Amino acid sequence: MKHYKLMIPGPVDVEDEVLAAMSSASMPHYGADWLEIYHDVIAMLKQVFQTENDVLLMPGPGSAALDAALGSLLAPGELVCIPVSGFFSRRLVKIANANGLHVLPVDFAQGQPVEPETLRQRMAEQREMERRSGNQPRLRALAMVHHETSTGVLNPLPEIVAVAREFDLPIIVDAVSSMGGVPLPVDEWGIDVCVTVANKCLATPPGVAILSVSPRAWEMIAAQENSGRGWYLNLSTWRYYMDNWAWHPYPITLPTNNIIALQVSLKRILAEGLEAHYASYVRASSLVRQGLRDMGFEMFVADEWACPVVSAVRARPDVPTGELHDFLRDEHGILIAGGLEDLHGIIFRVGHMGKAASQEYSLAFLQGVEDFLRRRGLI
Repeated sequence: MKHYKLMIPGPVDVEDEVLAAMSSASMPHYGADWLEIYHDVIAMLKQVFQTENDVLLMPGPGSAALDAALGSLLAPGELVCIPVSGFFSRRLVKIANANGLHVLPVDFAQGQPVEPETLRQRMAEQREMERRSGNQPRLRALAMVHHETSTGVLNPLPEIVAVAREFDLPIIVDAVSSMGGVPLPVDEWGIDVCVTVANKCLATPPGVAILSVSPRAWEMIAAQENSGRGWYLNLSTWRYYMDNWAWHPYPITLPTNNIIALQVSLKRILAEGLEAHYASYVRASSLVRQGLRDMGFEMFVADEWACPVVSAVRARPDVPTGELHDFLRDEHGILIAGGLEDLHGIIFRVGHMGKAASQEYSLAFLQGVEDFLRRRGLI
C-alpha cells in the first residue's frame, strides 16, 4: 500500500521508533513487567496534562471517552451547556443527546472563538429561568471543545473555565486535538475532565483515548451510581478496578503495543521539553501559513485565535479544493483535508502534528501547492 505524507488533522505520521514499538512482541496487560510500563506512561501523561488528577487509558477514539465523560458525570434529563462553533462541538451535542441529556447550546460563528461574556450571559439567563420555574432542568455542567479542528480555532479556555466557576459548574473539555500541542495545564486551569487521544499531538498511532478526572468529577460520578448507564463507558466501572485491582487497574484488556508506542513517543516529547514541542507546531504552522499567503491564499481564522496544530485555509476562487487535494495526493504523495459539512469546498485544512511539524513536510507541501498553481498557469 502506498504511503502518503499525512498532513491531515489526524491520524499523524509518527517517528520510526514509535512504529517499531507497535511491532514488538505482544505483552499481557497485567503482571509486574507490564505494570511498570503502564505506570510509567501514566506518570508521563500527568506531566503532559500538568495534573495530579487520576489519568485513565481507554481503548477507543476520543469520542468514546467524551461519551464516557458526559454519560458518567450527568444523569439522563440533566442539562449541560455546550458552546457550538463547528463540526466537533456539534458532535459533542449529539453525544450529550445520545446520553439522554438536555443541552443548552450557545451558538458562535464558525471561524470565531467562543466568547466568554456571551456564554456568561446565556448561562445567567438559564439560571434565572430555573429560579422562576420549577419545571426547568437545572444546569449541571459545561462541556466544550478546546481546539475546534473543523475550523482551526483555539478557544480561550482559561476564561471559559472562569465562567464555569462563577456558576459552580464542573467543566468537561474535549482536548482531543490540543493536548500536547498547546499549553493546557489541567490543574492550574481547574478542568474537571479532560479528554485527548494518543494519535494527534502525542504522535502515536490510533487506538487509545486518555482522560484526566478530578476529585470533584469523581464525586459527581459516584452520585450517579444507579442512573442506568452502560458498563464499559461508565467511569464508575473504571474507578472500581483502579481502587480494587492493583494488579489490573482497568476493567478490560489494554492494547499493550499501542501503549508501548505511546511510552516511546512521550519519552521523546518530554526529553525535548513541552515548550520545545509546542514551539515545533508554531514553527510549522507559521511557515505553511506565510507560504500560502505568499501564493494568494487567506486563512480562515484570524491569527489571534488560530491553533498552531491545524491550519484552515480559504479556497481561492480559481483553486477548487478537491482538485488541489487530488493533485497533492497523486503528484506529491501528500494528504491534506477538506472542509466538513457546510465548509466543504470553502476551506482546506493542513495538519502540523507528528512528522508534519518538520520543515521537510512543510516545504514539501508548499512546493506541491506551488507546482499545482504553476501547472495551471495561476502563477
